[in-house]
Amino acid sequence: MGLRIAYFGQAQFGCDVLVRLLDAGHEIVGVYAPPAKPGGKPDPLAEEAERLSLPLFRHAAMRLKTGEPIPSQIAEHAALRADLNVLAFVTMILPQEIIDAPRLKSLCFHPSLLPKFRGGNALAWQIIAGEREAGVTVFRPDAGVDTGPIVLQKGPVPILPHHTAASLYFESLYALGVEAMVAAVARVADGTAIYTPQDESEASVQGLVDDQVARIDWTRSAAEIDCQVRGCDPHPGAHAQLRARSVRLYSCTLAEGSVLAPAGTVIDLDGKGARIAAVDGSLLVGRFRMDAGGKVPAAEAGVAIGDCLT
Repeated sequence: MGLRIAYFGQAQFGCDVLVRLLDAGHEIVGVYAPPAKPGGKPDPLAEEAERLSLPLFRHAAMRLKTGEPIPSQIAEHAALRADLNVLAFVTMILPQEIIDAPRLKSLCFHPSLLPKFRGGNALAWQIIAGEREAGVTVFRPDAGVDTGPIVLQKGPVPILPHHTAASLYFESLYALGVEAMVAAVARVADGTAIYTPQDESEASVQGLVDDQVARIDWTRSAAEIDCQVRGCDPHPGAHAQLRARSVRLYSCTLAEGSVLAPAGTVIDLDGKGARIAAVDGSLLVGRFRMDAGGKVPAAEAGVAIGDCLT
């Protein structure tokens, strides 16, 4: 049985899930996508909604600064008469009045195997923490942060030594996520969905990955710094100082062999990248971003053998 779905999402992932739900016979009664940014790239979900002449809503926020819902948006959503809300990689916090409004409530995508790695930067934290495996979860959201009962999970898949937050998503979790969302909606539609409470004893919650989290501490091991750099790639970029300049590191791998140099010292530089000493090994960093400039190969960044990042 097809459902009347109010759809919340963004980017290509949101577009792909939307198309699959339409192909499965569901009716999309409204699409909520991020507002257009002046000079920015068009959002694929919004473009697809417009192409299909679906009702499209592009609100910058759905709650007042006080946290209260915006009454006009509550009424707008209620008028859609949705059976189910589908939240496909939504970064905006929705009012509980909208989350719980449809008769079947809501389904939400999360890029980790909940209850581990709750929070808005789950992809980054799994790599920063040195996790070996990842997966995706579809759950029914409640008033907590990623705490609602689980409908479906897919995984685990390995987190490989080269994975960044971006490549883990696009290489391993993207396709899993699309399939998980479509399958979870199907279970809700045919009445076979089982809502399994999360095991709070296994729960972990991480905050946003900001510049404080991304600041490199050169007293840590090479493996820990490698995970930090890859987890902060592409955003915000793990960072250090080189004299008076800010330096952000990208495309990092662990290098082989021990070194006799202070941690943070550039000990080699070639077309593959800059080899930087750590307390118990070294890192090969392929790209740098100096101050507010763009990302460039290590050989073009202006760093030299003997430089010490602090």
